[in-house]
Amino acid sequence: MKPLRYLPALGIIAVIIALWWVTALGSLIFPTPLAVVKAIAELAREGTLLQHVYASLYRVTIGYLGALALAIPLGSLMGWFPRWFGAVNPVVQILRPISPIAWIPLAILWFGVGDASPTFLIFLATFFPVVVATASGVHLVEQQYVRAARNFGVNGFKLYQRVIFPAALPNIITGMRVGLGVAWLVVVAAEMVAINSGLGYLIIDARNAGSRYDLVVAGMVIIGIIGFGLDAVMRRLESLEEVRWRYGT
Repeated sequence: MKPLRYLPALGIIAVIIALWWVTALGSLIFPTPLAVVKAIAELAREGTLLQHVYASLYRVTIGYLGALALAIPLGSLMGWFPRWFGAVNPVVQILRPISPIAWIPLAILWFGVGDASPTFLIFLATFFPVVVATASGVHLVEQQYVRAARNFGVNGFKLYQRVIFPAALPNIITGMRVGLGVAWLVVVAAEMVAINSGLGYLIIDARNAGSRYDLVVAGMVIIGIIGFGLDAVMRRLESLEEVRWRYGT
């Protein structure tokens, strides 16, 4: 009976497409769903679709993994050691509210027009949600787990590896999910102004090249589908037993 649970979502999607179609029929510019499907097929046939998708995913992957490599260790130190928290948290809280989009001019100034600029912006978009979630998760680890481990002689890095990190993992995964969503938003915006490839560039180039709004909406649909897939992967991670052991059954 699992397929039945998708019926409400499919029904809503069908209603949205129907409303979209009715609205587009009276417009000379806004494309119909059929025109968008044909535009996606055109991109796939020309081979540019995979090129743009690959370019965007590549930048997200590099920036995202780089942020995780720094944010998780730093957040762990902040959550476990009060002095680290007191020293680093004010800087994090000052920089965190600044939109990654606001960094675009500086990113171009520092890194030029190329992959480095959007990758840096993705790094920023991912870093702050993950470091805050990690610090919170480590700080909230129940002390009975720590005391039990120490009673068995588990200390130092082994304590972090076997107790603290697994217990904080649900919070870390949540931060990773938020960070990935923001990173996918940021890469599209960055590609509109600082790069000549990727899905963001596809949208702005289609707008400038004869107002191909069918390609513009096609790019938006592709971005949404890929974003949904990325979020589904993160939700799958949240459901793993290794992540949810702390909550029992």
